[in-house]
Amino acid sequence: MSLSVLWSKQFLLSKKMLWLLFICNGLGTIYGYEWYWGQMVDTIADDPIWYVYFVPDSPTASLFFTIAVGYLLLDAYSKRPESKIARAVRAFVEAFALITSFKYGIWAVTMIWWGALQGVPVEWDGWMLTMSHLAMAVEALLFVRWFSFRLPAIVLVAIWTFSNDFMDYERGVFPRLPQELHPYLGTIQFFTVCLSIIGIWIAATCVFLRRKKEVERVKVTS
Repeated sequence: MSLSVLWSKQFLLSKKMLWLLFICNGLGTIYGYEWYWGQMVDTIADDPIWYVYFVPDSPTASLFFTIAVGYLLLDAYSKRPESKIARAVRAFVEAFALITSFKYGIWAVTMIWWGALQGVPVEWDGWMLTMSHLAMAVEALLFVRWFSFRLPAIVLVAIWTFSNDFMDYERGVFPRLPQELHPYLGTIQFFTVCLSIIGIWIAATCVFLRRKKEVERVKVTS
């Protein structure tokens, strides 16, 4: 099997691959919410209850990617016309999946190994989280080709993303980090916002390229 096959439409959109991704991301989402459970409970006890929605960053990203894969699975079995509302919801889910999966996939790996540079031991779970979060970023970039979001969905996700950054670092609900990284919170905040901007830029670029391709297709057929 050539390497090009591994990112081909035939391979990635096969039912077996989609089911594998759906199950793996679903299980990863459950594990992620369990990992954040203690912080979520503490947040509900100590802060306004609505703060809790901004606590579990990575599992929420993987949840939306799981739903996005679910849409692709439905397409694989039966492509049915969607209402405008259904298309808008799907577009938001797909834009959210791309931007946040890329962002928090890169963020988590960076925090693990930044901590390692400060002397924090990387145990087996650190390696597991490294691989799983790298996979989050990679799979989002691989599947964006078949996402159908437009600019309105990106704008809504951008609002959520920057709001999440504000809540994390101005209201203190960022993911729990080793004490060795706390002196660098200002730098981590800047890095996080940069990842938000890059993720949004990637999504907007995908929309631009898709529109360009559609215009060229119309010119060829006319």
